[in-house]
Amino acid sequence: MKLTIFGASGGTGTCLVRQALEAGHEVTAVARESSRLSFADHPRLSVVRTDVRSSEAIGPAVAGRDAVLSALGSNSGRGPTDVCATSARSITRAMAEAGARRLVVVSASGAFADEGDDPVTRAVVKPLLQRVLRHAFADMRAMEEEVRASGLDWTIVRPPRLTDKPRTGRYRTARGRNVTGGFFLSRENLADCVLACLADPGTVKTVVAVAN
Repeated sequence: MKLTIFGASGGTGTCLVRQALEAGHEVTAVARESSRLSFADHPRLSVVRTDVRSSEAIGPAVAGRDAVLSALGSNSGRGPTDVCATSARSITRAMAEAGARRLVVVSASGAFADEGDDPVTRAVVKPLLQRVLRHAFADMRAMEEEVRASGLDWTIVRPPRLTDKPRTGRYRTARGRNVTGGFFLSRENLADCVLACLADPGTVKTVVAVAN
């Protein structure tokens, strides 16, 4: 497949680029001008440095692609941010204008408490976490709203706290709710799950939670 990956310079984005290339995909990695990329050159890899907040700027990067993946996240600490929502708006607009349909975005399960969470997590842990990370989580929720309203063939993947542990391919998923007792996930396994969603038509217009 021809894939475009946003957030390619981040921890999850780097894993996505590498695993996608290993799987035989053709990858366009999109990153900011100032970002540093940690993956090696590859004959099926092209790098685009541009302003992700501009649909006009990223239009060429999504045109003619089979799928677009976004691992964009906030780097503003605990302060106000809209990077995820604004980027989602520009990506979905650019995709619509280019005729690209398939979109998989990484969100965060911490921003949502539902029936998948155990009672303590739902009533105590999540409310505290959402208070501490209220700005980042508000941005994630707004990003999801942009994606849902896009009319594209989207999948939202919600992981818990991410680690740098190796890829094992062993993780649990749940559709439409959080994974019970799932508090951690490696970025490598998150990338594995995101790519697996591309091959599963049952994940279209679905929220997929993933955890250890």
